[in-house]
Amino acid sequence: MSSDLYNSFLSKNPSIQDRFDQGKAIRKQVNRSSLAEMTVVKKRQTPIDLLLDQAKTRIPEYVPIRHARMAANPFAFFRGGAAIFAYDLSTLPSPPISVQLGGDMHVSNFGFFSTTEHRLVFGINDFDETLPGHFDWDLKRLTASAMIAAHGLGQDQAYGESIVRAIVKTYRQYLLEYAHTPYIELMRTYIDEKHLLKHAINANVFSQKTLAKILLKAKKNTNTGVIGKLTKSTPEGQRLIDHPPLVEHIEISIHGRKITALLDAALNTYTQSLLVDRRNLLMRYKIIDWVRKVVGVGSVGTSCWVIYFEGLDASDPLFLQVKEAQASVLAPYFPHTPFATHGERVVTGQHLIQGAPDPFLGFGSTLENDLYIRQLRDMKGGISIGEGGIDVHEFPDFAKLFGWALANAHARSGDPAVLAGYCGQSEALDDAMVQFSIAYAQQNASDYETFLLAIKSGKVSCATRDF
Repeated sequence: MSSDLYNSFLSKNPSIQDRFDQGKAIRKQVNRSSLAEMTVVKKRQTPIDLLLDQAKTRIPEYVPIRHARMAANPFAFFRGGAAIFAYDLSTLPSPPISVQLGGDMHVSNFGFFSTTEHRLVFGINDFDETLPGHFDWDLKRLTASAMIAAHGLGQDQAYGESIVRAIVKTYRQYLLEYAHTPYIELMRTYIDEKHLLKHAINANVFSQKTLAKILLKAKKNTNTGVIGKLTKSTPEGQRLIDHPPLVEHIEISIHGRKITALLDAALNTYTQSLLVDRRNLLMRYKIIDWVRKVVGVGSVGTSCWVIYFEGLDASDPLFLQVKEAQASVLAPYFPHTPFATHGERVVTGQHLIQGAPDPFLGFGSTLENDLYIRQLRDMKGGISIGEGGIDVHEFPDFAKLFGWALANAHARSGDPAVLAGYCGQSEALDDAMVQFSIAYAQQNASDYETFLLAIKSGKVSCATRDF
């Protein structure tokens, strides 16, 4: 142990009150009311140019699919427009309180996942853009998405405001609680089934039924539970099912190298990132099949593969997702990060935010791409707003869950007492986020119309099929 590290352990930590005071003092640099600001710079780079720049690093044949998914509605456009949002935030006031940002914090990026002990918990479930940065970037993206989603449900601004206030108030309340939670206990603090039903859903029967459905689906969403949906019997054994162009067996990668060579390089580097016991476990499995897969909205066009393994036999399946990790959309604004590769950045961020993620979570690389790898199915369950998901009656309850999950993530990776000191116990932050979310929803609507016009003019490619 170096003397500097040893001395850091000996140095006295500031008290909870000192850290609260530190957070309050930051209000003098960036007051909470200033977070309401949403002004577009005069020489703003157009959202179309930002999207076309991103397309340059994507698989060309998938870019029209990405644009088609973004064109579905204003919320879908917002989901795919994380780079646009980051660009707009970069010129706005922001308190210098760092956490591990999720980076793409919107209301459809939450869900259920399994801890290493196979305990089903609720939290953030997308980390492609994760990076250390100022906490308000996550909070602003989440509240703006909530306002846009509320409009998508056909609700007025007052309803959207109530959703935003539920998120921010819950976020503040749990930061205050986490500020007084012992550090080791905080690392063991998850939003599990018991806490969900007791503290978040309350007496809303509709929310309870929806939650029960989501939980049941997540519990069935395991390697063995989905093998019949993802594979079919062939004379050669179980094989992954093709759904062109979204799921396909292909032999050549986008850079002209055989996929077998790419997978070999990826898995060799990936196994080195795993703990010894997980590496030993993985080596017991045999690769059976692989496909290239289109995923998400913002991620469409990045390279993604699903690899099907078998252990003892077909009754012992394992599905791994190998996903390309490109530079975070936040990187131009928070450039000083300690990660050697983007795959390491994503995996480190997930560990910091989730605390006990997938035991097979790791990172690797090929000559062409940085990658991160995780199980495709391990009691995972997503949440959607509208169209068979959370409806207008349930959104207020789930909004509290979103605020709670964000507070849990920020408390794990940042200093909850400093955060709580800055956020305070009044509604000053809530008021600012309401004003910001209203203004950004209007900007997003304008950008969406510009996007549709660019598709109509042919400047932006767009698939004609419904994917």
